[in-house]
Amino acid sequence: MARSPLNLQKDVHRRFNPLLGEWVLVSPHRTARPWRGQTEAAGVAPSVEYDPTCYLCPGNARAGGIRNPPYESILVFDNDFSALLPDTSAAEYSDGRLLLARSEAGRCRVICYSPLHNLKLGQLPLAGIRQVIDTWVAEYADLSADPRINAVTIFENRGAMMGASNPHPHGQIWGNESVPNEIVKESLAQRHYLRDLGCCLLCDYAALEDKLAERVVSANEEFLAVVPFWATWPFEVLVLPRRHAASLASTDAAGRDGFAHILKSLTGLYDALFDIPFPYTMGLHQQACDGGEYPEWHFHTHFYPPLLRSATVRKFMVGYELLAGPQRDITPEVAAARLRDAASRR
Repeated sequence: MARSPLNLQKDVHRRFNPLLGEWVLVSPHRTARPWRGQTEAAGVAPSVEYDPTCYLCPGNARAGGIRNPPYESILVFDNDFSALLPDTSAAEYSDGRLLLARSEAGRCRVICYSPLHNLKLGQLPLAGIRQVIDTWVAEYADLSADPRINAVTIFENRGAMMGASNPHPHGQIWGNESVPNEIVKESLAQRHYLRDLGCCLLCDYAALEDKLAERVVSANEEFLAVVPFWATWPFEVLVLPRRHAASLASTDAAGRDGFAHILKSLTGLYDALFDIPFPYTMGLHQQACDGGEYPEWHFHTHFYPPLLRSATVRKFMVGYELLAGPQRDITPEVAAARLRDAASRR
């Protein structure tokens, strides 16, 4: 039976995510449905440079009782309530069939991007963002040197909607003894692509999106930001270096400058979209640091924002998403166009 042409903007369809080997259900007609669900309070940016009640501001006592130094640029410290502990003893529990648990050692670090309470990452001057990037590289190298750490995840939860416990500009750096699930899946997909086609999956994808331009949100000579063809979150963005690099540490000075520019540009577009400090989870995906060879790995950054249609309506991952698979209404092409249009409102 012959297949009719698929209209990506009108027909219900599935899109394949080659990084995870999963499918995403796209239902464009559902954008017309009325919304009577939960609405959120719009995010409000802090108005003061210093908050005496903030446990991340310079000189203040943190929740664990340790007092911050009077830092003037970037502060990095071990999380006072770390989810991973470096002195965890190796142990295992198993019933031999179905029940299996293993100890997990590691470290969790906090990075304050600036001493100023009312700035976000994208509001820093380019030199300040570049300093954050260089600190990410240094922390990745430091944690990777620990023999019990085999993977490093650098991420930021921005906004209360994404679970951020403090509005002060900060992110986190977790070093795991084991390689986390998402890195394992992405590594496997990239390895199979390299084996089967002899080239890098994300190098090919970056070149394709650059050529089509339909889903590109922002770009410069070193990086481009796209709403991926297989995006799950409404305004999800994937940031890709144009040149192959396994980690941020593998990029040169020009690459890190380009990364700083793309981060500032993209976060500015997000904030302009609904005229609020846009919430998101952002994370850097780099090769595992377990001593293995990863020629297939291409460094990239994910942005997962929860907002759906306005500053107060969010996307919930419930029902079908939890029980079957991811689903979206607004198409990636429409999302990319709206983010590009936001540039005129900045």
